[in-house]
Amino acid sequence: MKLKEYLHKPGALIVMLFTILAAVITVATMLFIVIFILVRGIPNLSPELFAWHYTSKNVSMLPAIINTLLMTALTLLFAVPVGIFSAVYLVEYAKRGSRLVSVIRVTTETLAGIPSIVYGLFGFLAFVIALHWNYSMLAGAMTLAIMVLPTIIRTTEEALLAVPDTYREGSFGLGAGKLRTIFRIVLPTAMPGILTGVILSIGRIVGETAALIFTAGTVAEVPVNIFSSTRTLAVHMYCLLSEGLYTNQAYATAVVLLVVILDINWLSNRIARKLSRI
Repeated sequence: MKLKEYLHKPGALIVMLFTILAAVITVATMLFIVIFILVRGIPNLSPELFAWHYTSKNVSMLPAIINTLLMTALTLLFAVPVGIFSAVYLVEYAKRGSRLVSVIRVTTETLAGIPSIVYGLFGFLAFVIALHWNYSMLAGAMTLAIMVLPTIIRTTEEALLAVPDTYREGSFGLGAGKLRTIFRIVLPTAMPGILTGVILSIGRIVGETAALIFTAGTVAEVPVNIFSSTRTLAVHMYCLLSEGLYTNQAYATAVVLLVVILDINWLSNRIARKLSRI
């Protein structure tokens, strides 16, 4: 719609102006946060912050970086298969419009809105106390898997629903079975949408603190096994700020955390593009 047409429709003009204003505010806020973190954090980066072992003198973040990558991989290992196959059942096998599907959708949407501190308390009671896993990477990963599962299920479900039914009908017409159609036709077509949910989940995993403090602990060491207590980058930054002695190092940690998130998102987007071409 051209500007002259907007002038003849005041309602559309107001909506357009609010849309532009919202976009400007969003971009400006993001740029302000990024620039603020870079200005305060880059001057405080030093080789001591990347030492292999954490001490009260170097407050190294390298163990936290390794723990963040391990925690992300372990969480996705638990959450992605369950989320994708749950969505496949809801779309491909469950009767469309059934009450069961409606209940599951309402439940997942409700779980997506629960604060992370509640998930942390649940993980503490269920995994740390009841299952005797203590503060461990496994307890943290299971808690985060439950936390991101609604996001993966809903995004995967929407991606599967966006696949035209003609694709399925064409596959059935060529003699392919239902399972073969799902894995060879439906899932590859919906893969970009599925990976969008995975990318969103990765962002929440990397930036999570409240749930991990109650389940994974705050030990700043590379874990020996999945039952070892760990500290991710976000928790490491929180601990430095809460102590009040390492504010500059916390800003430096924020820079590294920002870089890690951007790298993970960039890698995920590249994988999504490659899978969409297959």
